Amino acid sequence: MEILRPPRLRKGDLICIVSPASSPRDTSKMDAGVRYFESLGYRVRVAGNAQKVAGYLAGTDEERAADLNEAFKDRNVKAIICSRGGYGSPRILDKLDYAAIRRNPKIFVGYSDITALHLAIFRKTRLVTFSGPMIAMEFGDNIDPFSEAMFFEMVTRDKPVGKLKMHKDYKPTFIGNKTAQGRILGGNISLVTSLLGTNYIPPFDGSLLAFEEVSEEPYSIDRMLTQLRLAGILAKACGFALGQFTNCAPSEPEKPHRPLDEIIREDLFSIGKPVVSNLAYGHVPVKITLPIGVMGTIDPARKVLSVDEPAVA
Repeated sequence: MEILRPPRLRKGDLICIVSPASSPRDTSKMDAGVRYFESLGYRVRVAGNAQKVAGYLAGTDEERAADLNEAFKDRNVKAIICSRGGYGSPRILDKLDYAAIRRNPKIFVGYSDITALHLAIFRKTRLVTFSGPMIAMEFGDNIDPFSEAMFFEMVTRDKPVGKLKMHKDYKPTFIGNKTAQGRILGGNISLVTSLLGTNYIPPFDGSLLAFEEVSEEPYSIDRMLTQLRLAGILAKACGFALGQFTNCAPSEPEKPHRPLDEIIREDLFSIGKPVVSNLAYGHVPVKITLPIGVMGTIDPARKVLSVDEPAVA
């Protein structure tokens, strides 16, 4: 199936806000995120169920899936941005109209729990999506200028972005003596692992695998990397792009444990494939936007992580 790129975002376009996982905890930030885009000349519509609360979910599975399906089918909507992550995206994967999504390609943005949707949509439709800032998170909280510039460059520029700019507070480390080029896939490692064995995970052959995580103990990340190794996923990838592992220290450091950097060094660095780590990506205020499904390159010799194809048409 051919790679599908959504049309680029233009001033005046209609953006739909959805909550495929949890409901926004702070509605004032949701409102601020909406006002932010309106102030830039975009039109914004909040989906009917986006602010519902059903425990840790934003409404029932049927309601959340309906919002997303309707947003993709509505030809007036040009971009869909998630309000936040949380939990719940995997629950609706079997309720999405993937044929309609492929017929109506449009920009889709989110991160964290939204990783499940990025991977499922790419598997079923080959549509490029964006692991990036969300309405009730970064856009509703005085988005960092670096993150803002990176986001708009990805969704408005119909030419390859090329070498990614790096934030001064996140100096990347490059490991390896080979160059790796492959399709950028991945996201939150918990969500990648949770899709193993399902029909919603794409093939990772020759991919650049991106990983980030939040609030998981080192042993838990060790378990996930081991599962990915045993499933053959790490061997299939051609390289790894590692973001931030936020709040992933041991909860009881006085007890025997393995440091996270030791786990990553053993499980990933030792494979012998190119790695770039400490990217401004994940659960941090400053973040790059990664286009999921486009070709990228890790070049350790030149200390470059690049996006080699346009992410939008």
